[in-house]
Amino acid sequence: MMVYGAIEAGGTKFVVAVGDEKGNIIKRETYKTTEPAETMQQVIQFFKQYESDLKAIGIGSFGPIDIRKDSKTYGYITHTPKLAWRNYNIVGALKNEFNVPMGFTTDVNAAALGEVKLGAAKGLESCIYVTIGTGIGGGAVVRGEILEGFSHPEMGHIMVKRHKHDRFTGNCPSHDDCLEGLAAGGAIEKRFGKKSALLADNEEVWNLEAHYLAQAVMNYTLTLSPERIVLGGGVMKQRQLFPLIRQKLKGLMNQYVKLPPLDEYIVPPMLEDDAGITGCVILAVQTYEKEQ
Repeated sequence: MMVYGAIEAGGTKFVVAVGDEKGNIIKRETYKTTEPAETMQQVIQFFKQYESDLKAIGIGSFGPIDIRKDSKTYGYITHTPKLAWRNYNIVGALKNEFNVPMGFTTDVNAAALGEVKLGAAKGLESCIYVTIGTGIGGGAVVRGEILEGFSHPEMGHIMVKRHKHDRFTGNCPSHDDCLEGLAAGGAIEKRFGKKSALLADNEEVWNLEAHYLAQAVMNYTLTLSPERIVLGGGVMKQRQLFPLIRQKLKGLMNQYVKLPPLDEYIVPPMLEDDAGITGCVILAVQTYEKEQ
């Protein structure tokens, strides 16, 4: 039986799986993200069980990463705040063990691919997936392919207009007024003194959050004009955010461009926490087919 390997490399955990050519997960495991030597040994041991049937591996990693095939550091996790993983050659470590094609992208790009193929954007040609959790990241699929250029998108660090009553200094070490610094889960916790899950009934929190996320959705819409925007991550488990974001987006757009019905345009992930690992299986399948 042909199987395709998948690795969703996250800052706190690695999810590994094998799946079939349709993106269905056959077997999966989760390992804590510790030192590279320890975590990668577990990853490699998992795939060794399937080595004779393994056709390709798709890797969706926390970043920043180097996705340029002609670069000396292609396949590396680069300037990450997780110091043990900084400048770590994750693709190279796997290539040393498995002689199969490997696809390499960001975790959010992989999630976008999962949602457009099997999730909330299934049947469409394009979507953006944004995760709003501890940090904020976004990926895009255009005409069924992951959007990449000189590097990969960093949608969490676009600049947004600060709310006139927001005195919070921001939570990003690089930028004062970026989306992640003002609207990620870490920013909510620092601003209000509690994790977002404990603030469900606080209307001020979610109105402020929607103020920033609606601006981001407007920017993504005007730049890429996707058919659907999927908002996932821990913060978006507060489903009351969706109508607030749609309402504020409508006001910001002020009928400037035509949009799909907003309850179909801005949606939660259908695959929920499986979007990333499913996308990694699909990436493996795509990579294998391209190399045939």
